[in-house]
Amino acid sequence: MSGPGDRRPIVVGVDPDPVHRMALAWAADEAVRRRLPLRAVHVEGVPTRGYRRREVPPSWEEWNEALHKAGQQVLGQAVDFVSARHPQLQVDALLAEGDPVWVLREQSRDATAVVLGSRHLSRKQEVFGSASVALPVMARTHCPLVVVPEPEHVTEEPAYFVVGVDGSEHSAAAVDVAFEEAALRGARLRALLVWEPGPLRVFDEHQPQQECRRLLSEIVAGRQARCPDVDLHHEVLVGHPVQVLTDASAHALGLVVGTRGRGGFAGMLLGSVSQGVLNHARCPVIAVPTRE
Repeated sequence: MSGPGDRRPIVVGVDPDPVHRMALAWAADEAVRRRLPLRAVHVEGVPTRGYRRREVPPSWEEWNEALHKAGQQVLGQAVDFVSARHPQLQVDALLAEGDPVWVLREQSRDATAVVLGSRHLSRKQEVFGSASVALPVMARTHCPLVVVPEPEHVTEEPAYFVVGVDGSEHSAAAVDVAFEEAALRGARLRALLVWEPGPLRVFDEHQPQQECRRLLSEIVAGRQARCPDVDLHHEVLVGHPVQVLTDASAHALGLVVGTRGRGGFAGMLLGSVSQGVLNHARCPVIAVPTRE
């Protein structure tokens, strides 16, 4: 996500409910791991429960003041949480106005990653969730987007990451990030290429699967040489890409995908697949755009 000397912050969208802190914790841990600052962002919206008072007059000025106080309270609680978890971490808070999608897209221009939470709720219930904010942010983000689910999922030992590969430029960027994440944590890496046969399945599937294996080997070869300490396992699986990737990453530290992919028989990481895993995966999903 970032190179030596790069001090672009990890940006995290702060949920107004202090009970939901998985995304904030993930972002703070990632910032410490990468020795980067953390920026907590909250977009002013409906006042939190503590500020929904009957005595507040329905005037624009006082309503706006209530929103501002509620936002400051949300950010103050978030900073306190991060400081208790990592006392030495440099953290700043940004209280913004406007559309959360636009705010986060603009923040992504100078960020190492943008981190959001998701509780797999309906669009009306989510604030920084995958359905209402993460998908439109993913469409235009300038840096990797990380969606962290609530509650915390169960991982397996030895720890591992999963990355979806299809041979495209988008998945190549995803593989780079996956190797970084695995190396930072001393985790294994599973690189998967999913072949989804068409409605008229051919009698002999050997040739297309061999082509898939060739693509997979080519894209991971050079990267494995640069990260020799990462224990890499790569395989070709058959099925629907969203289902296969979701199942494969059920107990992973994270699932890394590109934001778009290629067509043809090896087409795996199309926009619909990226959206599908964001909606269904129970581990953190890292969606990586192609470098500009």
